[in-house]
Amino acid sequence: MIAFLGTGLLGSGFVRALRRREVDVHVWNRTPEKARALASSGARAFDDPLEAVRGATRVHLALSDDAAVDSVLERAAPGLARDVILVDHTTTSPTGTRARAERWRERGVRFLHAPVFMGPQNAHDATGVMLASGDRVTFDGLEPELSRMTGKVVYLGPLAERAAQQKLLGNLFLMFLTGGLADFFALAKAFGVEPADAASLFQYFDPGATVALRAKRMMKVVEPSWELSMARKDARLMLEETARAGASLDVLPAIAALMDKWIARGHGGDDWTVIGREAAS
Repeated sequence: MIAFLGTGLLGSGFVRALRRREVDVHVWNRTPEKARALASSGARAFDDPLEAVRGATRVHLALSDDAAVDSVLERAAPGLARDVILVDHTTTSPTGTRARAERWRERGVRFLHAPVFMGPQNAHDATGVMLASGDRVTFDGLEPELSRMTGKVVYLGPLAERAAQQKLLGNLFLMFLTGGLADFFALAKAFGVEPADAASLFQYFDPGATVALRAKRMMKVVEPSWELSMARKDARLMLEETARAGASLDVLPAIAALMDKWIARGHGGDDWTVIGREAAS
């Protein structure tokens, strides 16, 4: 039997997928109704995490943050079996994750951090990506079960905080991507272009395919493929057109300011990825 603490959007998807495989699952959630809603799938709901974990060989967590994980684990601690393994899918800080893993190791409890790049439907369908870091022996023993929960499991090494670092880096990129798309649609609106027409650009232009190459270019000096001064000129055109329409962009002004800083340093003729070279070196 396993226990799942935290049955919000992600956790409930995981639990339903586990029940499809007829895994015996105990569930708990801060809002009891969310846990009880999983009874229809065959999960057994509890109002107390301590009771939910009794007899569990694995305890999975999908909570909100470091404080929630620490609080819930302390409440559950008296009910943990001697040989239990804690598998935390929560997006938490690297500092908190490292301290948590060490704290439970000292208490004789195995802990694996396994955050995910998955939405609720991914959890339900066992697709997406799960990261994992911590003791290798613990991971190897869990890998077959973790693989059944997702499309891809990536082991990142023995440092407990490594998966937390990579998860936050990935989420940062998603935030920038969404913020960039917000500016994309704002500029399209300034042009008088409908959102669907603007988005049709991505049917034949796929900038996402260049991300890995662009990251490599930022880590070394390269021959210019797009000079920084020319990129800054294009940024100026975008800002001017948006202003003429009585609108504004939110992300681009910060990028333009970064370009100006590097141009002032004498890098106007360099490849425009120079704006990230300092951070990437």
